[in-house]
Amino acid sequence: MFPKLTPRLTAGVLLATSVAALAAGCGSDDDKASTGTGASAASDSKGGKIALLLPENKTARYENQDKPFFEAKVKELCPNCEVIYSNATQDAAKQQQQAEAAITQGAKVLVLDAVDVASAGAIVNRAKQQKIPVLSYGRLVANAPLDYYVSIDPYKVGQQQAQEQLKALEAAGKKNPRIVMINGSPTDSNSAPYKKGAEEIYKNAGAKIVKSYDTPDWSPDKAQQEMEQTITALGKTGFDAVYVANDGMAGGAIAAMKSAGLKPASFFVTGQDAEVTGVQRILAGEQLETVYQPLKIIASKSAEIAVPLAQGKPVPSGIATEKTDNGAGEVPSVLVPTLSVDKSNVNDTVVKDGFLKASDICTSAYKAACTEAGIQ
Repeated sequence: MFPKLTPRLTAGVLLATSVAALAAGCGSDDDKASTGTGASAASDSKGGKIALLLPENKTARYENQDKPFFEAKVKELCPNCEVIYSNATQDAAKQQQQAEAAITQGAKVLVLDAVDVASAGAIVNRAKQQKIPVLSYGRLVANAPLDYYVSIDPYKVGQQQAQEQLKALEAAGKKNPRIVMINGSPTDSNSAPYKKGAEEIYKNAGAKIVKSYDTPDWSPDKAQQEMEQTITALGKTGFDAVYVANDGMAGGAIAAMKSAGLKPASFFVTGQDAEVTGVQRILAGEQLETVYQPLKIIASKSAEIAVPLAQGKPVPSGIATEKTDNGAGEVPSVLVPTLSVDKSNVNDTVVKDGFLKASDICTSAYKAACTEAGIQ
């Protein structure tokens, strides 16, 4: 059973305001003053080793955003700290070996985004034997004595995706729509809440789920195969919309639709992570939306916790103000609000926040679409 995440985060104006406020404060002097970690940690010559253990590289965010954002914040807070970085390439056994190696190298804290949230409990327990604190990053390790958890509310993400999709379906005159669901990896603690959040919205709206897949490794190739299987089984008119849990898999599903002669725009494909390619598909009209996780904030808040732990200092009380039950207890948590991004607000969200560069989005094939969307 996947752990319950509490409390739920609010939506609408409050959500957007929260994201904007957090983004504005991330790394600023005001933020440092309020958390008590910035200036004091950076001015302290004491260092420490921090292990950053990420799960895979098929999803672009980990190498392109999570890693550099985390490393930059650690350097800002603690110039003498060292980040021991490893990517497990979706191999749980490999990640356990990487964690053991980091402990051997003298890591004072583990920042762990688990390949498999069930088996990763062994990593947490091993660290505890050495009196090394563990911060669960992104995915919540289940039934293990975690010290901190920094992430988003995945149940809310699933709801956001489904709500945006149903709005588009209603505008297109589709009643009681038939939904294909391409969900995330079953080894990721966030996948089940994404799925359940979306399913609740669909149920309340009278939508029917006609196919549902749990996709190993969040693989775009497997998502493409699942979409091909759907078209073969249901035909080209046997479904009205395609829920996809993230942008990488959305790319695979869209490729399958295009190969079958279907127009992706007619099926209101969802996504997540605000990858450059996902945003480009949104601007081109092939993908409906993506959910923006402010990864810079998630990474920065994780660094603000990891640095004092590495230095043997207490974590300031104002950072992890929420609690999340992982089956072993209530874990002090930071749950960062998320935001649905479509063609109308790309410029005011991911571009304005510096999450993506307009120059990376607006390549020659997307110049006209960027101009139309007001992206400069």
